[in-house]
Amino acid sequence: MKAAQAGWVYLVGAGPGAADLITVRGLRILRTADVVLHDALIPRELLEEARPDAEILSVGKRGYCLGSTRQEAIQEALIRLARSGRSVCRLKGGDPYVFGRGGEEAEALAQAGVPFEVVPGITAATGACAAAQIPLTHRAVGPAVVLATGHHDPEGPDCKLDWDALARLGNVIFYMASRYRTAIARRLIEHGLPPTTAAAVIEKATTPEQRIVVATLAEIADDLTLPGEVGPSLFLVGECVRHRQGLYRPWESFAEVTAP
Repeated sequence: MKAAQAGWVYLVGAGPGAADLITVRGLRILRTADVVLHDALIPRELLEEARPDAEILSVGKRGYCLGSTRQEAIQEALIRLARSGRSVCRLKGGDPYVFGRGGEEAEALAQAGVPFEVVPGITAATGACAAAQIPLTHRAVGPAVVLATGHHDPEGPDCKLDWDALARLGNVIFYMASRYRTAIARRLIEHGLPPTTAAAVIEKATTPEQRIVVATLAEIADDLTLPGEVGPSLFLVGECVRHRQGLYRPWESFAEVTAP
């Protein structure tokens, strides 16, 4: 297994939350890189795996926060550091290419002529569903799944989602949906998804602080929330949720909050 090479940038997925869910390759790059630029949600114990003499730079983004690092500044730093001859680990939550802006960073590096490698990670959807024991797909009710952003107001101009298509499929996982979860649920119902459709909210997946709400779409649309929710969280919609923990739950209303 190769170490990080001088002059290269590695876009590394750190996984969904728990420090020990990074891949073997990702950990090797983290342990050998000269510089580590990390997201806000990377656990401290994972950052402690970096070399003692490595430069550690926080370039985190938090949803809707004015203090978040500009994406352009991150890309400029990656290029500058690599051109200085150092090996650079860009440590990102989840998978770099799933709502992680890895594509934007890869494009900037390619245009600048900087060599780079993408190291995949466990994305939040698969990590959270596994931790909650909710199948992402199920032969009986979930032959397909959609990963969608919930970051934008469903009624606003920045939202590009096809609500008719999402309602027809009915097996959707929304990332970054804490702010607009209620509006998303209402929108899906308006476009034909039955109010009794199963749904779940998973906060801080795979970490000791993980919490899960299992409910119906109607209950979510009625502003059902986790007390003291600070995120990050995923919003799952679909009948696969009824098969949580290997047990089928046929009842129509089953609001439930669980934590480790």
